[in-house]
Amino acid sequence: MAGGVRLLIAFSFLLLFAAAMVAGDNSQSSSSTSSSSSSLPNTAVKPVIDMFHGTKVVDNYRWLEDGKSPETAKWVEEEMAYTRGVLDRLAGREAIHQRLTQLLSIGSVTPPMIAGRHYFYTKREGMQNQPILYVREGLNGEDRVLVDANALAADGTVALDWFQPSENGKYVAYGTSPSGSEMSTLHIIETKTGTVLPDTIERTRAASIAWTLDNSGFYYTRYPKKGDVPDGQEMYNRHVYYHALGDDPANDDKPIFGEGRDAEDWPSVHLSNDGHWLLISVSQGWTKSELFLMDVKKGTPPSRITTGKNFLYGGEVYDDKLFITTNEDAPRYRVFVADAGNYDREAWKELIPQTDAVLQGTGVFGRKLFAQYEQNASSQLKLFDLEGKKISDITLPAIGTVFGSGGRWDRDEMFFGFQSFTVPPSIYRVELKPVHAVTAGKNPVESDVIANPTLWTKVDAPSIDPSGYDVNQEWFKSKDGTRVPMFVVHKRGIAKNGKNPALLTAYGGFNVSLTPGFSRTAYLWMEHGGIYAVANLRGGAEFGEDWHRAGMLDKKQNVFDDMIAAAEHLIAEKYTDKNHLAIQGGSNGGLLMGAMMTQRPDLFRAVVCQVPLLDMLHYQDFQIAKLWIPEYGTSENAEQFKWLYAYSPYHHVKAGTEYPAILFMTADTDTRVDPMHAKKMAALMQAEAKNGQSKTRPILLRIESKAGHGAGKPVTKQIEEFTDVYSFLFWQLAVKP
Repeated sequence: MAGGVRLLIAFSFLLLFAAAMVAGDNSQSSSSTSSSSSSLPNTAVKPVIDMFHGTKVVDNYRWLEDGKSPETAKWVEEEMAYTRGVLDRLAGREAIHQRLTQLLSIGSVTPPMIAGRHYFYTKREGMQNQPILYVREGLNGEDRVLVDANALAADGTVALDWFQPSENGKYVAYGTSPSGSEMSTLHIIETKTGTVLPDTIERTRAASIAWTLDNSGFYYTRYPKKGDVPDGQEMYNRHVYYHALGDDPANDDKPIFGEGRDAEDWPSVHLSNDGHWLLISVSQGWTKSELFLMDVKKGTPPSRITTGKNFLYGGEVYDDKLFITTNEDAPRYRVFVADAGNYDREAWKELIPQTDAVLQGTGVFGRKLFAQYEQNASSQLKLFDLEGKKISDITLPAIGTVFGSGGRWDRDEMFFGFQSFTVPPSIYRVELKPVHAVTAGKNPVESDVIANPTLWTKVDAPSIDPSGYDVNQEWFKSKDGTRVPMFVVHKRGIAKNGKNPALLTAYGGFNVSLTPGFSRTAYLWMEHGGIYAVANLRGGAEFGEDWHRAGMLDKKQNVFDDMIAAAEHLIAEKYTDKNHLAIQGGSNGGLLMGAMMTQRPDLFRAVVCQVPLLDMLHYQDFQIAKLWIPEYGTSENAEQFKWLYAYSPYHHVKAGTEYPAILFMTADTDTRVDPMHAKKMAALMQAEAKNGQSKTRPILLRIESKAGHGAGKPVTKQIEEFTDVYSFLFWQLAVKP
């Protein structure tokens, strides 16, 4: 969806927040084949003192930040042996592993991209480790494999990161990366023959691609290689280039945009339907973006369209009209239209005003304006004409989530993906021509109504009966009185006896919504009488930019208060109690887990803390974390240091306190959240917590090899990881496998 505002900026955190996200250093795999030990390593204490704006802060485990040192490697090996010694002995692991193998063999599918007469989409089936890119010739043609990442590595650790077909589908640019690193290498394949062209471009992480109309080349984004910028800056400085097929990218591709701008800028590209205009969208954190427009025919440099205000803007150019989706003075977003080439803000015309629902993005499909909304954490789809008049609602199968859409300005069809807690991923096609209505005794007349979507393809889940489960949305009050929603899913007819095992997950940040999704592994939990709860905390996008800003920077504590209130609601409603309640979260959700275990250690029996941010005074110094300063702040600023230090989990571990049983999870090629967070926190808690050395309420560290933040993780690794997660949870919450 070209006009999707938040879609441009969610790259750094928009993953399956509670799925198998892991990170770490060059350690041994934590799989069950590793050696085991019955004792924790003797972790050296090497105090380092920092002064932050007059405040003295001691870090006893700074040395663990160096993942390449032999001392750290030895410590990691000993930690992994201890973790395996605990997890591998748990009862029921074989049964859990067997059921997870069935559940995770339930495949995946994406909505097709349309290019010429071609339909391109990805699908994963059974025990395939990675999705395969298929092409279909014509709507009802045969599917053909175009790119199979499973053939690129025997262990399935090379992933297809992204793909973009050329205008008529003659070529497809696609990116692959190893071991979850996400630092893609761009390749080009000819659709008809399957021939891979010699053109190869390195360092195209999450590349944005805009092909020229004649298939001769494309605009794209890439990162600098090591040595071209100061050390450490190669993770930033994303620039826009143009590549002509056959040219040498290193010598011939010149930067079009990015020179002299902030290193943390994150540009994306879109070419107008007639090839006249190149639109460059530049995100600057999660609350601000800018739009630049370049006249391709004249070859003039890009000119800024937006005003530099602290708002988000996304856009698409169609027939010399620029359609802008923005939260400028409208926290739930609205749409403007302007003439391409007119850079006067006063010339913008409001096309679709703000509503009660949150507008997530727009796109021109079939010469109409397609709009995706979200209300009360569930998706809605609407169709407008290009003058802003509503044509029709697009009926969805149930309350749930639209994941992706595909269409073209010149095609009277579009596709979207849909899923819910009890609906596996399904792809629907919408015929965009108005329905012809027939009344008695009269000729057919064209109405404004669009026909209901038809199922194009779906994922089969034969081992699950969704009809046996109830899904409820419940509301609770947070500490300051704010009403917050939460989805609660469980077996139909379950008794509210106050003792059910419950697993609560949330995210709360970066404008990311947690809408109903099909969690394969949650069924293992629910089949054993478990409650599965997903809370929509502040910091997310569920209710617009005001909701987001209420959970970021100096207001981050609101997120933690919301999570505490969610847990207390589950207990008050007799779903569970403190001894049967576990929480799980990853990435920014891992920070949430860290805050929960340090602020309310009494409230939970177990915590699964995945790829977490935990040392909030040093986080910005590692990997790509400077991109997140607009969301969190930085300890380099005196005022921001105060609020970061007030909740930073690593700095709030109290000696002698009994904490929940904790499973920290990270992986060795995570290029987003550095594994030092989980390593230092595990070492600190094992040394100082009352249960730090406990064999019954342990604090464990799991580090996965050849895996990153979560994207592209092969199914075989997911099965092993979730076997550890659920063996741990079943054990701690006294669930019989």
